[in-house]
Amino acid sequence: MSEFAVGETDFLLDGRPVRLLSGALHYFRVHEGQWEHRLGMLRAMGLNCVETYVPWNLYEPEPGRYGDVAALGRFLDAVERAGLWAIVRPGPYICAEWENGGLPHWLTGLLGRRVRTDDPGFLGPVDGWFRRLLPQVVGRQVDRGGPVVLVQVENEYGSYGSDAGYLRRIADLLVECGVTVPLFTSDGPEDHMLTGGSVPGVLATANFGSGAREAFGVLRRHQPRGPLMCMEFWCGWFDHWGTEHTVRDAADAAAALREILECGASVNVYMAHGGTNFGGRAGANRAGEAHDGALRATVTSYDYDAPVDERGRPTEKFRRFREVLAEYADGPLPEVPEPPARLAAPVSGAVGAWLPLPEVLEGLGDEERCAPLPPTFEELGVDRGLVRYRVGVPGPRQPYPLAVSGLRDRAVVYVDGLRAGVLDTEEAVLPEPVAGPATVELWVESLGRVNYGPRLAEPKGITGGLRHERQYLHGVRARALRLDAFVPEAVAKLPFAAAGSDAGAAAGADAGAAAGGDAGPGLYRLPVEVAGAGDADLTLPGWTRGFVWVNGFCLGRYWSTGPQLSLYVPGPVLREGVNEVWVLELEGPAGAGVRLA
Repeated sequence: MSEFAVGETDFLLDGRPVRLLSGALHYFRVHEGQWEHRLGMLRAMGLNCVETYVPWNLYEPEPGRYGDVAALGRFLDAVERAGLWAIVRPGPYICAEWENGGLPHWLTGLLGRRVRTDDPGFLGPVDGWFRRLLPQVVGRQVDRGGPVVLVQVENEYGSYGSDAGYLRRIADLLVECGVTVPLFTSDGPEDHMLTGGSVPGVLATANFGSGAREAFGVLRRHQPRGPLMCMEFWCGWFDHWGTEHTVRDAADAAAALREILECGASVNVYMAHGGTNFGGRAGANRAGEAHDGALRATVTSYDYDAPVDERGRPTEKFRRFREVLAEYADGPLPEVPEPPARLAAPVSGAVGAWLPLPEVLEGLGDEERCAPLPPTFEELGVDRGLVRYRVGVPGPRQPYPLAVSGLRDRAVVYVDGLRAGVLDTEEAVLPEPVAGPATVELWVESLGRVNYGPRLAEPKGITGGLRHERQYLHGVRARALRLDAFVPEAVAKLPFAAAGSDAGAAAGADAGAAAGGDAGPGLYRLPVEVAGAGDADLTLPGWTRGFVWVNGFCLGRYWSTGPQLSLYVPGPVLREGVNEVWVLELEGPAGAGVRLA
């Protein structure tokens, strides 16, 4: 057993000064079958530690119903086998460009801005979650022979709030739950952030991408003693749909890393390996300096321009970081692991069967609810997926503008069954006026909940109302289609029509659908035969926007707007022989099949 402590100037392991050379790797963004390889890549880069968040909403989708919480323990066991230490950041809020910053939708929908405060309505569920989660950490602390050396109190709280009592309660709760290793906070190197996010007696660390000497100077004004650490050294960045791909020059990033180490500080490279936002769990941000502008949805890839790329391969940044870190290693660095096996040869799959979107909703959706005003996703209990809102325009009446107030995300609108437009602003008006009587449908998809800034915890869907001219339209019927409903047992029972069949043609799928015909939004099944399974990239030529599953595993969202043009398929997801791909197209006609390469 060992003791890890915070000294006057250094971290101490059994009284001996040590420097943490850590890299961020979020185990929930990496297929479990690939953890060992990715950890080996971190070791080979010259790191002695790995850092991970824990997303609450992944494990408690409904109050008191828990998922595979033991996954964290299995990952920490893999960390120990790899010969690394571990830093755990359990939340309750994590940001991480993850859906809702890791907070459960059922809690933010109930509490709104009361989350992340000293409010019993928030602290009660946090207490229950921590007492369920933290045994996975406590039993693996370094003083019990495990790899865990540090645990975080909340996350970048100084960028959000100033409730010192709340932070103190979270710190005390961690100790009550058995955490004995040092606690820490992490914030931007600015006075208001460090003031708002620090806890007396708890180590404060700083997050930044460059300017280490200046950043540590600010940190020292707030914390004269204790080890210096950059808890998030941003060596790259993430992307939003509809923007340019973000990259950071490898030489520039390596120079910034060297500056941190020359300051005598410890570091956590964020990200060392980014991974993938599987399952449609990517978050979103609000544009603008105040993070209060238009919604910007994060792409499925979390490659982050990291030194170990999304597919587990070393990059030029990896090589340059390895050169810098080798100077601070206790001995020669391990050999770089061989890259994961790749798909032996490119293969394609054509549409074999499909089902129009309304019938998918009929087969997999929740029961329809009727309310005077449109219920939000939170009121419908929906975390990820889409909702069909249906409302009648009384008549007879002349054409008037149809407006949507408080629209979150994106709505594809139909009037009397015909597509009438796509709306994507909070206060939106349909391009053409609508006469009555008419039936209006709005298919609203959540593009990801905000994970950072003052708009955290905002509800999704339609949060205001529907108006015809100035008159509110009441009696709104809403029906949800959750991503979690797409499981093999349920999808197998759907009444698919074969592409090109009479049934398919009657539903709008003509014989050309298999090659990218006129079939519209719906669920498509594409068999793909594989010989020599391994990592692959899946491309969707001609498709517009939706989600993809391979053998029941949800790869995440695709969108032709870019910048991401393919989806990463982990090798363990594929199998020899026939693989089944599902494409849930939400906006356009069918594309020209799919391609694995």
